[in-house]
Amino acid sequence: MNQVEHSTLGQATEYPSHYAPEVLFPITRAQGRAKLPAVPYLDQGIDWWHVFELSWLDHSGKPQVGIGRLAFPAHAPNLIESKSLKLYFNSLNFARFEHQAALVQQVEQDLSRVAGAAVTLTVFAPNDLPVSEPQGVCLDDLPLIAERANPDPTLLRHTDDDAAWVADQQFYSYLLRSNCPVTNQPDWGTIFIRYSGKQICPKRLLAYIISFRRHNGFHEQCVEQIFADIWQTLQPQRLMVYAVYTRRGGLDINPCRSSDPSWLAQPIRLARQ
Repeated sequence: MNQVEHSTLGQATEYPSHYAPEVLFPITRAQGRAKLPAVPYLDQGIDWWHVFELSWLDHSGKPQVGIGRLAFPAHAPNLIESKSLKLYFNSLNFARFEHQAALVQQVEQDLSRVAGAAVTLTVFAPNDLPVSEPQGVCLDDLPLIAERANPDPTLLRHTDDDAAWVADQQFYSYLLRSNCPVTNQPDWGTIFIRYSGKQICPKRLLAYIISFRRHNGFHEQCVEQIFADIWQTLQPQRLMVYAVYTRRGGLDINPCRSSDPSWLAQPIRLARQ
């Protein structure tokens, strides 16, 4: 079993100057999921990554650049440690490909092998990745009613009106913050929650999101914990949790989990990324 402590994360590293798929470092998802409540749907969703430092050589040796969007299925047994992915993409900087489709094919083959499921890559021209506006009700102007040093699902409550039921409720907050479990560097994100069931108390939902502020966890694990805590505590009919993280090292990670495939969010990029 690969342990993240054995990866290059947080260590001085030499960047490869040739194609080096061997640098990719898998981390089994089962490690993080074993610590969560036993709820369904944690393997139903996608982790979208944006690769802002994507460059390769064409058949003549001329450099090419683009922005890559990766889609890792949540049912893949492994996620890929982010620094190893950065090193992998840097190793492509001096690799020649006959055409862009050949690059895409090679990347998808390499990442799918390490993740254990089919990973896809879409390449955008540098100016073609649009910026989106958040949808839903922003929680951030609400007062903070409780402060916790660690994620606390007991903060989550329904509204006082037991009869209140909503078919489709959408919230978002820019205040998600957590820390890398290896380097302790802060990770900043925007969290989107779509919900059907007895109405959530918005103030308590905001307090719960802010309780991650000192938490150490990978992006994917934080999203799965939020999904698991809401699902277990509030017992919704349907739920979607999507976090859009700011980039670090030329990469951003955007995990989404949804109980209903039709609610699976479309990948977006916000201005703060």
